[in-house]
Amino acid sequence: MIYLNDGHIREIGVDWTTLISLMESTARLMHTEEIVQPLKPYLRFRHPGNRIIAMPAFVGGEVDICGIKWISSFPGNVMHEQGLPRAHCTVILNDPSTGAPVAFFQSQWLNTLRTAAVSGVMLHKYREFERGKPLHLGIIGWGPIGRRHLEMVGEVFGDFLESVRIFDIKGVDPLTVAEPLRNKTIFCSSWQEVYGRSNVFITCTAATQRYIDSPPSPGTLLLNVSLRDYFPSSVQEVKGIVVDDWNEVCRENTDIEQLHRQCGLQEQQTFTLRNVICDNALSKLPPGEPVFFNPMGMAAFDMTLAAHYWREAERLGVGVSLEN
Repeated sequence: MIYLNDGHIREIGVDWTTLISLMESTARLMHTEEIVQPLKPYLRFRHPGNRIIAMPAFVGGEVDICGIKWISSFPGNVMHEQGLPRAHCTVILNDPSTGAPVAFFQSQWLNTLRTAAVSGVMLHKYREFERGKPLHLGIIGWGPIGRRHLEMVGEVFGDFLESVRIFDIKGVDPLTVAEPLRNKTIFCSSWQEVYGRSNVFITCTAATQRYIDSPPSPGTLLLNVSLRDYFPSSVQEVKGIVVDDWNEVCRENTDIEQLHRQCGLQEQQTFTLRNVICDNALSKLPPGEPVFFNPMGMAAFDMTLAAHYWREAERLGVGVSLEN
């Protein structure tokens, strides 16, 4: 078995085009026998704000891997300045033929890379739907996930990127934005400044209370990565609601669950990411309709990404070999 950490992932490198392609290929397999992923359980104890999530999955096709992601989220690590990240992520990969473990990851990067790469799939389809309009990007929350999203957009969609607006309640150090994008970036003093002037708006927060209370501008893509930022009234009229999996996302106090409970939203009124990719679902929307993407995070995507880095590590001789 091989051990890999964030340093090894950085050594192998990040090719966003490749990662987005891998996520799209896996999304095409959703709801077929080539993907098996039970509903993920949440382990909570002592402090109700803390959680650890188990995410097992099998991915067939060319990926051909199974395994489990075990990810914790302890907001107090950041709020009380303990010097620890909010999330800790481990992944174990197993050979699907024998069940033998082949790789062990201790890597926060895997989680942030997967999240941004899935957003990249949705953004790519939105770009096709919007026929090449200039991109005005807005990001709320400037932690690791927000930063990876800007890196992804800059690398893959940079030719169309005209402006970037960022807001974080703790402030944003301009030096944390890479030099090529810094001259396009506006550091805002409120989320409203970002929301009203972006046609791609990404929430990457750890918000415990909803705050977005007004409807999106026409044609806006809302990448609701943090899942709990919108009051139901702000998005209840949106027809272009996309989820990765209804059963996963319509729970745990997500914005989708609140739309379901308070406004009567039903699964058949939403599209899946697979519908968007395989059935060109966005073309069924009227011109100017906002798109509201709510990705709960699929274990299959994590297994695909981990398998990619495991095989690259084997090819390049990166990582630490663990013997029985």
